[in-house]
Amino acid sequence: MAGDNRPTRTGRGRTRDAYRAEQIQVLEGLDPVRRRPGMYIGSTDTRGLNHLIDEIVDNSIDEALAGWCDQIVVTLHSDLSVSVLDNGRGIPVDMHPTEKRSALEVVLTKLHAGGKFGGGGYKVSGGLHGVGLSVVNALSERLEVEVYKDGTVHRQSYARGVPQAPVEKTGNTDRQGTYVRFWADPQVFPVIEFSWEIVANRLRELAFLNKGITIILREEAGRGDYAFHFEGGIRAFVRHLNAGRNVVNTTPMYVEREIEGTAIEIAVQYQNTTFTEHVLAYANNINTEEGGSHLTGFRSALTATLNKYARKAGILKEQDPNLTGDDVRDGLTAVISVKLQEPQFEGQTKTKLGNSEVAGQVSAVLSDALMQYLDENPGDAKRIVEQSLTAARARHAAARARELVQRKSLLESATLPGKLADCSERDPSLCEIFIVEGDSAGGSAKQGRERRFQAILPLRGKILNVEKARADKILTSEEIKNLITALGTGFGDNFNVERLRYHRIVLMVDADVDGSHIRTLLLTFFWRHLQPVVRDGFLYLAQPPLYRLEKGKRREYAYSDGERDTKAKEIGGKVEVQRFKGLGEMDAEELWDTTMDPSKRVLLRVSVDDALKADDIFDRLMGTDVEPRKRFIQTHAKSVRNLDI
Repeated sequence: MAGDNRPTRTGRGRTRDAYRAEQIQVLEGLDPVRRRPGMYIGSTDTRGLNHLIDEIVDNSIDEALAGWCDQIVVTLHSDLSVSVLDNGRGIPVDMHPTEKRSALEVVLTKLHAGGKFGGGGYKVSGGLHGVGLSVVNALSERLEVEVYKDGTVHRQSYARGVPQAPVEKTGNTDRQGTYVRFWADPQVFPVIEFSWEIVANRLRELAFLNKGITIILREEAGRGDYAFHFEGGIRAFVRHLNAGRNVVNTTPMYVEREIEGTAIEIAVQYQNTTFTEHVLAYANNINTEEGGSHLTGFRSALTATLNKYARKAGILKEQDPNLTGDDVRDGLTAVISVKLQEPQFEGQTKTKLGNSEVAGQVSAVLSDALMQYLDENPGDAKRIVEQSLTAARARHAAARARELVQRKSLLESATLPGKLADCSERDPSLCEIFIVEGDSAGGSAKQGRERRFQAILPLRGKILNVEKARADKILTSEEIKNLITALGTGFGDNFNVERLRYHRIVLMVDADVDGSHIRTLLLTFFWRHLQPVVRDGFLYLAQPPLYRLEKGKRREYAYSDGERDTKAKEIGGKVEVQRFKGLGEMDAEELWDTTMDPSKRVLLRVSVDDALKADDIFDRLMGTDVEPRKRFIQTHAKSVRNLDI
């Protein structure tokens, strides 16, 4: 029957609903944002919540890049709202020619509306998608905006993206700029708690990348005012990254130059406290974590220029092979910042720059500037090249050691007899491996595990602190070789996360000081040498119980002191409480029930929100320099509770 919307039969006898035009939903205005917030801000957890601030601040930074703004004030209010005030030109408030309403309202209610799409509003912009203010508005329970323009204050209020009245003039002012205050919507965000540290780190980063601008962070309920202002720009950034480290060249190499409309800034400094590379690449103030053409151009020029100088200075002889990219990046700290009018980012996340022409531009700028720097600073130049030569010798030694690490399946390998108890499942997505402290706990874990999908690798003692060792030394460690072989990813140049044999790697250590140290050593190894395993979410921490409570036939487990006390009261009477000093004190059944059974256990996934902060923490806690570690312990000693000694 025409117009009938009853289920119809398919050719295979299945029943399905009729699919008609009236079932097609058209989401108007900001509805798509509220329906799918993750598409616009990544997530609705703490990271997504704090990203709302970034979206507004980025608009103010765009004003600064255009030369109209030199101060931004971000305030974390005591009522959990956030405001951003700048002294830029102010968002236009006049009537939009086609929308027939104030341009301010258009910017706040229409996705992809703004002055960044070829309209001449901005030469350079980070907020290319033009969704910043409208997305924040859509995800806010309430938002208020004031524009100070041409001596007049213009004001408008919104509730969940809906304007409560037209833009109105509320008075006169001698200010110029825009003020936005928003209250994040509890219907969207389960927890509304802005992180001062996350916000401060991002604002500090922006102040480094835009020298001369002042960014003030205010917290009404706590720390007061912090001002970020760096006349040195990314030169100061590099010094900040190397604070507390032994630097090879005291004065960073720095260049600032424009080629064909692309502004290029590079700062380079070497340190020998750690053997890791710290290179941050930005395009229009966006941290391109996956690199891209600007990083490619930087790396090729760095390697070629250092080789050319080393041969010209006679440090590399005719018979010596060239230094490789890995050699010249040993101990390197650098910041690369490019600003261009039409950046091509790969994906909405903007983590990789795709403009092919930028590689050649960056390469040309660095080649000239670095060679001039080396010629003018022969002492620093010699130390940099000699550090690269030391890295080259270590690389050759590591290559020989790497040959001892089997990269085949463990079914074909005899390198771990009696160590690894493998699982029978061969689909990595279904497999998990427990890295267990000690043979005793390893024995219980082997007996208690589900053999089909759970593998056990016991480690003997504390592994090498890789923060203090180059690759050649790392690969002489038997425990690390066993771990690399078991995981199947390879190491160094041969690393490939797609070869990972287990998609859940669980660190299971004792709940005492030694166990914490072993876990930290393992985390250091994974972050420094198997970082994609961490970034892709394959690394976990087991949570074994701290206490066993027994009364008669009743047995309970507690994972904290508070839970112990609560359960003791619930059980009542005389309760026998045992504090587990190690996993080896549990029998196989207990270990399975409390820590390994997927239906009962709690696993913590290891994730990193701020790679820069992670680098700093590992360097401070595990590096060769004692003083930063001493200061860290003194600062945080009072926050440690129930320390087992």
